[in-house]
Amino acid sequence: MRELCEVTKVHPEVVENVQNHMTDLVEVANLFKALADETRLNIAYALTIEEEMCVCDIAAVIGSSTATASHHLRYLKDRGLAKSVRKGKQVYYSLSDSHVYQLVTVAHEHAKEGVEDAKDISS
Repeated sequence: MRELCEVTKVHPEVVENVQNHMTDLVEVANLFKALADETRLNIAYALTIEEEMCVCDIAAVIGSSTATASHHLRYLKDRGLAKSVRKGKQVYYSLSDSHVYQLVTVAHEHAKEGVEDAKDISS
């Protein structure tokens, strides 16, 4: 099957309906850009497993220095994906809310299903 219409026929009512419901998606794109980095996504996924982790533990999980982990955590925090709290001499991070948790876990499940579907097709 070709992925292109064989004739050009615009459906004005469909186009108008979508245009009337479109919204500015810049912030959504920025959210996905933040999670598009594998290290930051690993951090976010780790925070779906452990609700709160200190910078040192996150650095150990991703195999980096605390400075690198801190940089990525600050990036996530600046974009509203993570939050932090100081407890004594340590800083602990968690995901900012349940929406971020859902985004990361749903994306992970979707990716796993895609791999399993591809294996089924190739078998």
